Amino acid sequence: MQNVTIKIASIDDDIEQIISIVKKYREFYNINEQDENEIEVFIRERLINNDSKIFIAINETIRKIIGFIQLYPLFSTVSLKRQWILNDLYVIDSERKNGIATELMNNVFDYFKDKAKGCILVTSKTNIPAKQFYDKLGWKTGDYDFYTYCF
Repeated sequence: MQNVTIKIASIDDDIEQIISIVKKYREFYNINEQDENEIEVFIRERLINNDSKIFIAINETIRKIIGFIQLYPLFSTVSLKRQWILNDLYVIDSERKNGIATELMNNVFDYFKDKAKGCILVTSKTNIPAKQFYDKLGWKTGDYDFYTYCF
């Protein structure tokens, strides 16, 4: 992984490229009709209101964002700390299998290790590559002390 920098996104410096990569991410999930203005408003509001943290991977050679992770905060009264939901992880096709996702995840771990109770993520049972990736990084499925309910 040469010439790649991982950082927390800045609204002033990164918004245009974030919009572009979020559009690609949504295309990955078959959302083909997209309004870039709507994406921009959504991302701007998240960053301005500190509703999320976006970690970006920048290829310094071409000065482009090639991957991102977006996390949303929760709070735990029991631990008196924040928890985070890792909601989005995306690396552009041409950069997959180059360690970008691992570097993004490692930066998330380093950033939150002393500041949060932990992170939660959900992925489809059919997304075998994602499951293998998360398993390799040490994420655990199932929590035998708690039930997880959804509605």
